Amino acid sequence: MTMQLETPTISRSFSPNPLRWSRATGALVAGIALALMAPLAAVGVFVGINGLVTVGDAEKTAQAIAASPGQWIAGVTALFVVVLLDFAAAAGMIALFRDVNRVLSIAAGVARIAYGIVFAVAIAQLGVAYASLDDPQAALAATEAYQSIWMLSLGLFGISLLLVAYLAIRSGFVPKVFGILIGIAGLGYTADTVGVTFIDGFAAIFGSVLFVGEVTMIFWLLIKGRKLSRI
Repeated sequence: MTMQLETPTISRSFSPNPLRWSRATGALVAGIALALMAPLAAVGVFVGINGLVTVGDAEKTAQAIAASPGQWIAGVTALFVVVLLDFAAAAGMIALFRDVNRVLSIAAGVARIAYGIVFAVAIAQLGVAYASLDDPQAALAATEAYQSIWMLSLGLFGISLLLVAYLAIRSGFVPKVFGILIGIAGLGYTADTVGVTFIDGFAAIFGSVLFVGEVTMIFWLLIKGRKLSRI
């Protein structure tokens, strides 16, 4: 009698390609990424960065950063982690809406990834600021560059949200109200970028007050989205 050796079976359940994920997996990945992103961004921006930068005062800013280097580094690190989570959220959204419109879901993901890349360039300016503390004016200029580049990147973020809003409304499985709220947020971020770019003295306020759709979407992704059909 001939004995045959069984060949070990390699699990194919996981793929790094979001186009092969189920909608439930996409919703779960995006939901977790967005849920983690919110507190990290708040710590990075409001505690780590804005807590030490005094607008228009180079000496005070340099002294504050030099006196609290751990706070600054923690803030910058938190923002870099946010960028990585943006990439994860982009992948999740591609998987979630792939069957609604493959091209537009990829476009929405690419727009969000592009936003993350430009945002990372902005965050790198904060590293330049830390390395330039001996020259307060250069350090302050680097923090201003961070702010300017970040505001420009929000236009890409707004475009991504507008595409997601359209896909959500057309999907049939996401409540239309969430899609509408996300679309309003996307218009707000886009308007902020356009205003800052073309209008002197424009105060970017729309994105900061029209984010309700993003928050509600997180709850839907984690509560309802993860239960979508896994086919």
